[in-house]
Formats: sequence, structure tokens, C-alpha cells
Amino acid sequence: MKIAIIGAGLSGLACAGPLVAAGHQVRLFDKSRGPGGRMSTRRAQTAAGELRFDHGAQYFTARDPGFHAIVEQWRENGLAAKWPAAGDEAWVGTPSMNAPVKAMAAEHDVTWSMRVERLTKQQDHWQLHGKDEAVETLFDAVVIAIPAEQAADLLNPLDNSFAETARDTVSDPCWTVMLAVVEPLATDLNILRDGAVIGWAARNSNKPMREGADSWVIQASSDWSRDHLEDDAEQVCAALIKAFAADLGMELPAPIHAVAHRWRYARSGSAAVDALYDSEAKLGVCGDWLLGPRIECAWLSGHALSQMILD
Repeated sequence: MKIAIIGAGLSGLACAGPLVAAGHQVRLFDKSRGPGGRMSTRRAQTAAGELRFDHGAQYFTARDPGFHAIVEQWRENGLAAKWPAAGDEAWVGTPSMNAPVKAMAAEHDVTWSMRVERLTKQQDHWQLHGKDEAVETLFDAVVIAIPAEQAADLLNPLDNSFAETARDTVSDPCWTVMLAVVEPLATDLNILRDGAVIGWAARNSNKPMREGADSWVIQASSDWSRDHLEDDAEQVCAALIKAFAADLGMELPAPIHAVAHRWRYARSGSAAVDALYDSEAKLGVCGDWLLGPRIECAWLSGHALSQMILD
């Protein structure tokens, strides 16, 4: 079959791998400029040189045997390493969080900067439509591998049951600040978590294979992010840095980099199913939001959907 996968994050790529191995023709489409999804890495030019911030997912675990085997492959290929500061089971991508997804995407036919806004059915084939025109190829099957809220918009005119599942599985937002200072902060802490304002703060430069100035990723709690979702980014940046300084109990030096990023769909919900597939319509859905808010769940859902399609 010719199969289109909308979303080239970990879940979409995990679905693509077995399908390609079985001989299917798979094309992936993603609205982003490059690989990563919630495992994205942001580069920044500073007075201390280029820095990289893991501004989405901070680490991942590997409890399922199948996913653990994949992570071991990443480790052997220099794409992942343990991060003891976050726990005995914590892994990160190396030299940045997006390294595993970037390597996976390189093995597939991915069209970046392509937002699919609707799907139509022409007899037994699917047509993808962007903002201005339709994709030139007709597909036998289509997979939707994007956050629940975005999936619901695409699914709404196609499958009421799938769309309802997506609508009922709400993601939590997260405001994130990327902060760097020339001199390392005078604290032995590498992680702060579960504050009233700050849900998580981590010394990004403490992760394996990170270089450069002392850099931090500061993520607001879900409740705070929701209450301030539409606030100005500069105001959010200042507020979170102030809260971070208060939690550390110190005055922070002037930053060489401080930027806020809003994740509208940061921490997924859970529909408590592996994946969704209509074998008659050849329409599938995968993503972490179907299983739970962990990187591992994204891979498990995509892999499960590939098996449904192959079966």
C-alpha cells in the first residue's frame, strides 16, 4: 500500500518503520521544520557560543521490553545515554534530545513544513490537503500521529468515534523558559520539581554530552501554564525566572539568554488504548495521548498501530 502518516514525531516514525520493512510505501508529513516533536531541541546563539536546550520532554524511561531494545540500539549508536540526575531509569538523547528522532526520520521519506489541514476520500483512496493545494499523491491508507486536539480537528468529519476519543483526551499546556548564565549558579541542585509555579526545572548542561555555559530549562506547572496561557511571552519569562530564583533562594545573575516557549499541548492525557484503526476505511490513529504522557507511550502506540495495519 501507499500509506501517508501525518506527524513525524516518535509515534509516527515508530509506525513507519515496520510498514516500510514489510514493503509498503510510506510518506510522512509534518508541520514542523525538522524532527523532534515533543523531543525537540532548540538552538540559541549567545555571548558564550551556541547552546542547545531540550525545551520539550526532559528525559524518558524504557520499561517495555520492545522499547528497551530500541533504546539500547540508540545507546550503542551514540544517540542516547543515562542521566542519573533524573533517576536510575532516566535516559536522554545525545548530544541532544532530538537525536534519536532525527536518526529515525533520516531513514524515511518525510516532507517537513507541511501542515495537513483536511483529508478527503476519493473512492478507495485518501487525498491530503494543505493550506493551498492537495498533495499530488493518492494514498491507500492514512495514519494520524499528532496531538489529540489537532487529531480531533482532522478526524471530526471522518470518524465520529475516533474524533470523540481525541476530543475527550485533553492535553495540559506548559510554558517553558530557556535560561543561560555565564557563571554556573551557586547550587549543587540539578533538578527542581513540583513547586507552586515551577513544575520542573533542570540544569540542561548537566545532561550527557552537553557543552557550553550553565543552561537551564524551566517549565511552569500545568495549572500555572493554563492560567497564563495567553500571556505575553516576555512577561511569562520574567515571572518564571523570578519564581525559579525564589525556589533556589538566590538572586540570579543577568542571563545571556532567556526565552519563553509556549507548548499548548505539552503533557498528553490518556485514552487507555494502544491505537485506533479502521481496517475498512484504512484510517489509523496513534500517539502518546492514547496510552499516556510518556515518550515510551508514543513509541508503543505507533508500533502497535503498525501491527494492526500489517495484520
